[in-house]
Amino acid sequence: MKRSEINRALKALEAMCEKHHCYLPPFCHFTPDRWESLGHEYDEVRDCMLGWDITDFGLGDFEKIGFSLITIRNGNRQMADTYPKVYAEKLLYLNEGQCAANHFHWFKTEDIINRGGGNCLIRVYNALPNEEIDYDSDVTVHMDGRAFSVPAGTQIRLTPGESIYIPQYLYHDFAVEEGTGAVLLGEVSQCNDDNTDNRFNPPVGRFPTIEEDEPPYRLLCNEYPPAKD
Repeated sequence: MKRSEINRALKALEAMCEKHHCYLPPFCHFTPDRWESLGHEYDEVRDCMLGWDITDFGLGDFEKIGFSLITIRNGNRQMADTYPKVYAEKLLYLNEGQCAANHFHWFKTEDIINRGGGNCLIRVYNALPNEEIDYDSDVTVHMDGRAFSVPAGTQIRLTPGESIYIPQYLYHDFAVEEGTGAVLLGEVSQCNDDNTDNRFNPPVGRFPTIEEDEPPYRLLCNEYPPAKD
């Protein structure tokens, strides 16, 4: 992705949060220059990959396959003595026409909540014992205290305020219902590790390769410089 494209996406997510009165923690507003001056007091942000995140799944077509997100809180299972949080929270932003790649998590369970904007469509499949997609068996869905079954591949509609529980090994993808507008999602989950806990099918990447065509507006969660001693 071009840095200019990333900057536009970050500003759009920032504006969506402001529109829906979703206030962000201070570290989300730090400039790249400020990060260069910060010491070990912000190691939790660095080590737990808090902050801004953009993905195009390595496919180079962000407007169709990709979305923007912010990790607000998280632990680190590899550094559990230092960061013992067992939970995480994110905000996700999708424009109409965008979708997220199909995937499941080995470790993480999560709730996806529609915080505002349009309607989100989440397609669900069970996983087979060999971790491939089960195109045949019905899926048990849990939404806001209600359990029900749907055929494999059903898109579950989340209107603002609604949520869905995503257990381990449940394949899912996200899209925006056409004509309803961009959507702001919340994610509440177990500790998140995007480097090791995504099983994409078909396989794709997670973080973009960046072409530096302009200065960064904000640093992404995998771009922080080392702490200043």
